[in-house]
Amino acid sequence: MTIDIGGVPDHTLAGLPRTEVPLLPPLEREPERVRIGFSLDQRLSAPGAIAAAVALGLLVGPVLGIVGIGWVPLVSFVWFIGLFVVLVGLHENGPTVKDRFWAALLWSAGGVVVTILAMVIGYVLIQGWGVFKNLNWDWSHNFFTTDMGVTSPLDPITKGGIFHAFVGTMEQITIALVLTVPLGIATAIFLNEIGGRYARVVRTIVEAMTALPSVIAGLFIYAAVILLFTKQFDGFAASLAITVLMLPIMIRSADVVMQLVPGNLREAGLALGAGQWSVVRQVVLPTARSGLMTAIILATAHGIGETAPVLLTAGFTGNLNWNPFSGPQVSLPLAALEFAKAPQKTMQDRGYATAATLLLLVLVLFVLARVVGGQPAGQVSERQRRRRAARSLRDRARIEANYLEISRQLAEMAAAESTTADPRPSISGDAS
Repeated sequence: MTIDIGGVPDHTLAGLPRTEVPLLPPLEREPERVRIGFSLDQRLSAPGAIAAAVALGLLVGPVLGIVGIGWVPLVSFVWFIGLFVVLVGLHENGPTVKDRFWAALLWSAGGVVVTILAMVIGYVLIQGWGVFKNLNWDWSHNFFTTDMGVTSPLDPITKGGIFHAFVGTMEQITIALVLTVPLGIATAIFLNEIGGRYARVVRTIVEAMTALPSVIAGLFIYAAVILLFTKQFDGFAASLAITVLMLPIMIRSADVVMQLVPGNLREAGLALGAGQWSVVRQVVLPTARSGLMTAIILATAHGIGETAPVLLTAGFTGNLNWNPFSGPQVSLPLAALEFAKAPQKTMQDRGYATAATLLLLVLVLFVLARVVGGQPAGQVSERQRRRRAARSLRDRARIEANYLEISRQLAEMAAAESTTADPRPSISGDAS
């Protein structure tokens, strides 16, 4: 049997070979559809291995006493990996078993990190629950709106607050960000766009400074700023110490992000006639915007929780100080440390509540940073779209006005040339 191509006459198919295609027999039943997902054995392997591993860990731990209680999680994890691999190997081949083994290790690592983080946050919240439970909702005299200026360690938990530490933290981290962000981004631009022998030296120094102990930064600012110039503890000196710690994190992260910008984007900008700094401003920085916001977040998280540099440069006080350039000023991490070291239970509760407030503050800052600048490259928000539309309308009006002005000038020039042209001499037909 031959193929009939859409009823096309044979003379139009001259030179095309004919292929004999046998007809397939009709299907007796519909073939089974491919199912995407895991089978029942695969879905039960992990829960079964977890249950068996926990049971074996409790058996060799609290029941038989072979290992201590602290070793039970590790023993259970080892049993889980072994049992999971055995269960997968019963119905899968070698490469699949290897893939599931590494997947189990990675999922376990992520679960351990999340569990530890949840335990830390939960412990802090539980320990500081005494403050939040007895919180005075009168905002004129609240834990979040008062300081410790007139509160003694023996006063009840309803008195005193952390407003002075909150103000100090916000002022210090704001000054540090104002200093860190321009310097960090400028240094990262230098390392990526300028380069050269000196750039390698700068990159090496930056990488070495990422491991700088916080105490060294505090001692450096204490010796170079306080002893030589200000002669006093203040929040600005603490901001400088925090800047020393934040700057290498900011530079290193921004450097890595800018290295990920494709080189053809830079070449395209240069090919269109833009200068090097125009390409950096209009191509490189917008493309790496979300990564730069991540770098700012990492630097902020590193600097907002520092305690030793603040203690060495800003001192400690229980009173509210709005001026970061004069007098001691405390931060939330330092206040939490001083409260937790006190022997009184109420002071320790204040310390844990202060730590919980710091966690909440960091979370809010991270969310704001993501909302402001965490948008992927190439995507614009509704506000940016309206702004660009308005700018396009303004450009259109300007171009049309320039076009009309040029047309008017050309018309005037043409009229002027026609009036100033010399008339041709006329030839008279009369002859004398």
